[in-house]
Amino acid sequence: MSNLNPSHPTKQLLAGYCAIILGGFGIHKFILGYAPEGFIMLMISVVGGSFTYGVTLLIMLLVGLIEGMIYLNKPPEEFVNTYFVNKQGWF
Repeated sequence: MSNLNPSHPTKQLLAGYCAIILGGFGIHKFILGYAPEGFIMLMISVVGGSFTYGVTLLIMLLVGLIEGMIYLNKPPEEFVNTYFVNKQGWF
């Protein structure tokens, strides 16, 4: 409980909604402070999408949708422990 500060629930909601809406571009990863993971998602979506006619973009959008639902369904304490204390980058 001591790890929960006032900005964490805001980041949880913002990351969850961005993951659902813009998940393919990794914006939610940047919000949570996972820049390498966000950059990987962005590059897979943009570069891979241009070579595969958007198939990889659709896959990344699906990954973002799943991650957004996971973010929004976690209680705030578990969210903080998972993504800020333990630094779990994927799912």
